[in-house]
Amino acid sequence: MTLFWIACAVLLIVALPFVVLPLWRNSGVNNAGNNKDIQRDAANLEILRDQSAELDADLHDGLLTQDAYEQGKRELQARLLEEVTVTGQPTMLPRRSAKTLAVVLAILLPLFSVPLYLTIGNTKALLPQPDIGMVGDLGIIRSEAKLQELEKKLAQQPENPDGWVVLARSYAELQRFQDAVRAYAQLVKLVPGEAQIWASYADVYAMSNNQSLLGEPTIFLDKALELDGNNTMALALAGSAAMERGDYPAAITHWTKLADLMPPDNPEVKMIRDGIQQARNFLALQKGGKERLAKLPSDKAPKEAVGNPASTITGRVSLSPALAGKAAPSDTVFIFVRDAGGSKTLIAALRKEVKDLPLQFTFDDSMVMQPKVKLSGFGKVEVMARVAVSGSPIGQPGDLQGTTGVIKPGAKGVNIAIDTIIK
Repeated sequence: MTLFWIACAVLLIVALPFVVLPLWRNSGVNNAGNNKDIQRDAANLEILRDQSAELDADLHDGLLTQDAYEQGKRELQARLLEEVTVTGQPTMLPRRSAKTLAVVLAILLPLFSVPLYLTIGNTKALLPQPDIGMVGDLGIIRSEAKLQELEKKLAQQPENPDGWVVLARSYAELQRFQDAVRAYAQLVKLVPGEAQIWASYADVYAMSNNQSLLGEPTIFLDKALELDGNNTMALALAGSAAMERGDYPAAITHWTKLADLMPPDNPEVKMIRDGIQQARNFLALQKGGKERLAKLPSDKAPKEAVGNPASTITGRVSLSPALAGKAAPSDTVFIFVRDAGGSKTLIAALRKEVKDLPLQFTFDDSMVMQPKVKLSGFGKVEVMARVAVSGSPIGQPGDLQGTTGVIKPGAKGVNIAIDTIIK
């Protein structure tokens, strides 16, 4: 800070002569000009006097008539009026006026420049920036001591957005999501027009709230997409939020746009396309079993297995008596077969109602939801039954569910008891 003010003083001293000296030196310019006018007019008067004397002499010697003499006098008088520009005392500015202005400026410029800077300038920019101990380009701090140091500096400089960015990212990286939420809450106040910050805020808020994107995170994502409709993080999370609340058309819209924005060779595109297909499958379930959804075969005439009989899964679903009062007879029951591996791909599904329980089910290759996917093509699967109190195929708090755990295609006589409430 001291060095800055010294530099300002030096620059001011260098600049002042360029303003003051010209005024000081030019204070006598008008006077000098008037002196030249006086000298010129005096010479003209002397010439006119000589010519008047010659007219008088010529009239005396008889060389001019009286009329010619009077004509010559009139011409001399006219020339006198035209050529003599200065009469009486010369008009000029006081010699000391420009010097006075130069002295006033030399005093006022330094006095007013400092208060002006303090009023419209940014004095905080003169302060040393915090040593945030960044690691790589992302600016992540992993040292607890460095984090505490940055926290203290931000308490003194709360309007430093760069520091809040580093702090928020560091807490998110360390999975201290509550602290990250606090940092992003401060950051969006300082930089409200950045879509990426709103998307990141939604992400850490959801992680601090049982990984749910419903509620405040959805509001943050809407704000991010309002600022930048092509923000990839906001589109990805908005699709997930739509899936969570059962708005599958919105999920398909967000993820389709996301996939179109990404390079075709990006390995994440396939995962996004799988998510879009999953949303379409759930949308079909939500609409009542159309679009390639299988219907449960009747107990009297079981459906003959199609495809590879060795992969057919059969079993029974029942509702635990302890939860019988938690579901209405008209509540929807979804029975899923999904990949038990990392992809969690939805392979096949049935839709019934609580009043149909208990019921027998059969899944085979003819009941898959995607033409190119076969039940027999998976090494291990999971069959899950869910009473969707919320009406959404995706589990919501308050829904009831049960599962077989991991089984192999071809398992027979599996039993699923719907005995768990989703929290």
